[in-house]
Amino acid sequence: MEVSNQSAVTEFVLFGLSDHPRLEKTFFVLILLMYLTILLGNGVLVLVTVSDSCLHTPMYFFLGNLSFLDICYTTSSVPLVLDGFLTPRKTISFSGCAVQMFLSFAMGATECVLLGMMAFDRYVAICNPLRYPVVMSKAAYVPMAAGSWLAGGVNSLVQISLAVQLPFCGDHVINHFTCEILAVLTLACADISTNVISMSVANVIFLGIPVLFILVSYIFILTTILRIPSAEGRKKAFSTCSAHLTVVVIFYGTILFMYGKPKSKDPLGADKQDVLDKLISLFYGLLTPMLNPIIYSLRNKDVKAAVRKLVVQKRLTQ
Repeated sequence: MEVSNQSAVTEFVLFGLSDHPRLEKTFFVLILLMYLTILLGNGVLVLVTVSDSCLHTPMYFFLGNLSFLDICYTTSSVPLVLDGFLTPRKTISFSGCAVQMFLSFAMGATECVLLGMMAFDRYVAICNPLRYPVVMSKAAYVPMAAGSWLAGGVNSLVQISLAVQLPFCGDHVINHFTCEILAVLTLACADISTNVISMSVANVIFLGIPVLFILVSYIFILTTILRIPSAEGRKKAFSTCSAHLTVVVIFYGTILFMYGKPKSKDPLGADKQDVLDKLISLFYGLLTPMLNPIIYSLRNKDVKAAVRKLVVQKRLTQ
């Protein structure tokens, strides 16, 4: 009977906020607005980095990749979340769940590596400006970006392949808004130690190493900036990497907050804590993609000029 239950898994039920129907309508509007903001902001950045020749540099090439990645990352899960808020019974097929897990996991890992590549770009630009055109040539930065996508995809393929081979039993209810891999693994009725070890190794590679690389890069960057004699020169040098540093702090800061916060020991508040944890996880996936275009365009004269040029060209063609 147990084997029959395990082999009959064709779909999962996404629990989400099923116990709080009133909250679903509120969060549907809020998340829809955030998602549209993400699509608009990142879409504009992708468009200007591709169309404006003044932005055909390594820094903006990486920025265009980051914006496109944020669109893919949110699109892999947000439509599913929005649909769940409007559907009484929130189900997803087994294959659909696997695809959604693969895309979300791949985009998350790719962003970690890509942020590390962007830190290296800023390190070379500030610490070795004379060698920058040689070190960060097109023959170098295009494979760097492609390698980030490939590494994230391969890692995700490994993790999801291990997950879908597990036998699942019980009611197949995922206590989340999407097919979040940790929530899915709790439904497995087999030993998941291999999955845990594999994900731990992946976390070291895709979280620990990029963080260390970024930290070392910025130590050298700050040391170089502080050696610049003029205040204006220091300000100009720091402005070229302040946006990236801000994005890194927000990205990894939210990860630390999400996984490092203490769990409530009050059993009476377990339900509220569970809902809060799911909402924090959901908004974590939306916060950084929504803020990235704002951060990169707020004090960036090149991006502002490119956006204005795009708007003018749009008006002239109408």
